[in-house]
Amino acid sequence: MRRDGCSAPSYRSYFERQVRRWTQQYRASETEYIDEAEKLIAWLPQTVPAQDRIAIVHGDYRIDNVIFAADQPRVLAVLDWELSTTGDPLADLSYLLMNWESPYDGAAGIAGLDLKKLGIPTLAEAANRYAAATNLRGVPNLNWYFAYNLFRLMAIVQGIRKRVIDGTASNAMAATVAKRVRPLAVQAWACAVRADGPRL
Repeated sequence: MRRDGCSAPSYRSYFERQVRRWTQQYRASETEYIDEAEKLIAWLPQTVPAQDRIAIVHGDYRIDNVIFAADQPRVLAVLDWELSTTGDPLADLSYLLMNWESPYDGAAGIAGLDLKKLGIPTLAEAANRYAAATNLRGVPNLNWYFAYNLFRLMAIVQGIRKRVIDGTASNAMAATVAKRVRPLAVQAWACAVRADGPRL
């Protein structure tokens, strides 16, 4: 019940559906036992946050899927909508904010850069700007969402690893990408462990 006495909207949980989907994808291409992956598969569905908003979710919203204006801080276009659906808008926010947690690699990761010098807000500042723009009373602890997003990436990369093993991978970089399954699982579980910690 909301403070104004009205019932809060009830949505079928986007993250509940996604956790189930990516667990199935991971199981379908599993090639070895990874302890952290098993822990995530048990933990994620038991801890899914409540969803109280619904929106169009891009599904792969990150810096390198956006075209910016060259002369002003303005987004001109958002690319790659193939994973879009309706769901929890915190999915796109948390996936974007993972860029702040990912080491700089010339693509989307910006961890380790001098953000102030570059005019980029900190992770907390970016989250607070989102909250202000969307009338949220604050952004929840993002570690659950980071754990989920890394789990999803792990499942995707596991699919690539299976194709490499089966000899059906067509991308020249597939073998290199396939090596990331276990590190992603470890990183995701570390976020899960932090999920009960302090908010940003």
